[in-house]
Amino acid sequence: MARYWSEPASPMPQSQPAPAIVLVNLGTPTAPTAAALKPYLKQFLSDPRVVEIPRAVWLPILNGIILNTRPAKSAAKYATIWMDEGSPLKVHTERQAKLLAGYLGASGHGTLKVVWAMRYGAPSIPDTLNALKAQRHSRILIVPMYPQYAASTTASVMDEVARSLLHWRNLPEIRFIRDFHADPAYITSLAASVREHWAKNGQADRLVMSFHGIPKRSINLGDPYQSECLATARLLAQALELPAERLQVTFQSRFGKAEWLQPYTQPTLEKLAREGVGSVDVMCPGFVADCLETLEEIAMECREAFLANGGQAFNYIHCLNERDDWIEGLKALALRHLDGWWPADGGEHRHAAALDTVPAGR
Repeated sequence: MARYWSEPASPMPQSQPAPAIVLVNLGTPTAPTAAALKPYLKQFLSDPRVVEIPRAVWLPILNGIILNTRPAKSAAKYATIWMDEGSPLKVHTERQAKLLAGYLGASGHGTLKVVWAMRYGAPSIPDTLNALKAQRHSRILIVPMYPQYAASTTASVMDEVARSLLHWRNLPEIRFIRDFHADPAYITSLAASVREHWAKNGQADRLVMSFHGIPKRSINLGDPYQSECLATARLLAQALELPAERLQVTFQSRFGKAEWLQPYTQPTLEKLAREGVGSVDVMCPGFVADCLETLEEIAMECREAFLANGGQAFNYIHCLNERDDWIEGLKALALRHLDGWWPADGGEHRHAAALDTVPAGR
């Protein structure tokens, strides 16, 4: 049969880099100063996933009031927790990524690329994805470091990834980890951290699990966040064999005048102290890395409030940070979501072999 076109020669198959894993956390300013806080807060509070107020109403408030008053106040708070290497969230997230890469390498998965990004601030999601593109990574696993799914956190990460790829011609394969609020390794790591604290300091009268709050309206609109927080608390209490009367679940970091998830953390701690509860252990299972909300709001502000209202002992249990059991759990979580991508299944080789067997003229 005569041919009326010429077929281009089949390109030689090229080996592709192994999949890349991107750990994504919320974000942080570059310095504990008002000048550094202003652009960070502007980006954060301009996200419609974070503040679901009509733009015409919200942006004048944000630009005219909040960004002229809040940066200095927030900078003062950051200054109380700042580390030599930067903000705690940046330091712990970077360490987690390096440790995960090391744990993967030690278990024979050393060619997997592990990087980290921030939803707000640097390194940004677009810059991180562009760097992976330059390195020819065509399979990318996005790991939002939020155990419980919320539209204002996990979905915002997904939004930013999608926006970053809008103008790419050759799109990579993308996978997301939606949540890990009930992941056995995550629960086991939390329980181990509590047991270690108890072994060293003894058990307090109450264990308070403080999760980051969100507006109640978000739950009414279908956000599963509250139910996932309560599921985490239930599973952790079961792992610790903790009676219900010694457990308290609360929600922190309320912003604005709208009703948020209750009970609120600080008022609850104040009430417990006034009622005669002498000691509390407080942890934040919704955060996998210590940050402003855990180190300043909980370990400082809430501690002061509890003691000022008659409490005798306030103990903060740190986030998972760089715990060995948590990094091992994170490794298992990532490898589970890389199923079919890694270990390499020989897909590229089968594709190349298939090209060799296509009859001429087809």
